[in-house]
Amino acid sequence: MTRIPAFGLGTFRLQGQVVIDSVRNGLEAGYRAIDTAQIYGNEAEVGEAIAASGMARDDLFLTTKIWVDNYSREKLVPSLKDSLKKLRIDAVDLTLIHWPAPNNGVPLEEFMSALAEAKSQGLTGQIGISNFNIELTKQAIAVVGKDNIATNQIELSPYLQNRKLVAFLQQEGIHLTSYMTLAYGKVLGDPVIGAIAERRHATPAQVALAWALRLGYSVIPSSTKRENLASNLLAQTLELTDDDMAQIAALERNGREVSPAGLAPQWD
Repeated sequence: MTRIPAFGLGTFRLQGQVVIDSVRNGLEAGYRAIDTAQIYGNEAEVGEAIAASGMARDDLFLTTKIWVDNYSREKLVPSLKDSLKKLRIDAVDLTLIHWPAPNNGVPLEEFMSALAEAKSQGLTGQIGISNFNIELTKQAIAVVGKDNIATNQIELSPYLQNRKLVAFLQQEGIHLTSYMTLAYGKVLGDPVIGAIAERRHATPAQVALAWALRLGYSVIPSSTKRENLASNLLAQTLELTDDDMAQIAALERNGREVSPAGLAPQWD
């Protein structure tokens, strides 16, 4: 199994020329993993930017996510094939179920089985889940086995550290991908993170990302600015001390930014 890259480029909320520029600039800056989703409405633009970059397919790690409208056995594989067409590739490296959507009428067993079928057809190298709580992750494991769940991509930041879920995933050996690691930019103004950034001659964004990386999570920050894209990448070489990590650990406040009704589970 290919390891999920520690650092990727997120494309949530980026549309049209904005996402094309972001992906182009990201690839030029050194990003090799791109995260998109059917509901983002930008798979075609991501595919266009990748094609224009001239980069070899094997050098990139591409993730997409199946939207809730496509969870049924009849729709999941065709919807992924449609995503591949937009992305201009034969297979993605990772496909996730975007939200558990407990009340949308498609049983978890059905959409996890259909996702496993997509993998067996060679449409995706790995499969995984996103925004699943402990109970639903257990149910997903029961259907496809924990070795077939490459990651659970969850909202996780210094303000939302999700310790119960993290402990469970680590115990099961399921990799964790953190999205919204900067809490929509809210942690950038945090005085504790600001002080650490000053001491380390780093930016607050680099500190928050380095914190998540040191905990073993993958991160997928997005930016529309070339300088921020390049700056964020430097988090990979920023070394935080145990004291820095302890100070950030103390910032937990259950500060969840995203919990759409009907899609989100009962959070742990």
